[in-house]
Amino acid sequence: MLPVMGAFAEFERALIRERQREGIELAKQQGAYRGRKKSLNSEQIAEMKLRIADGQQKSQVARDFGISRETLYQYLRLSES
Repeated sequence: MLPVMGAFAEFERALIRERQREGIELAKQQGAYRGRKKSLNSEQIAEMKLRIADGQQKSQVARDFGISRETLYQYLRLSES
């Protein structure tokens, strides 16, 4: 009896996940899933790149803009692509 109940629970969970994926896709199409707002605007990104090109330490530049070093590296990777 226990394996039958487990099979029903697994099936129900699969249905829930499928409906969830459909809902997320629908929300993305309607523009509800946009992600987080960018920390820096294009002018700040340009200034950040200039300061790094001038030889300033990346950790100091990140501190001055109020972002983490990882965020700074992400902005630099985005600009390379």
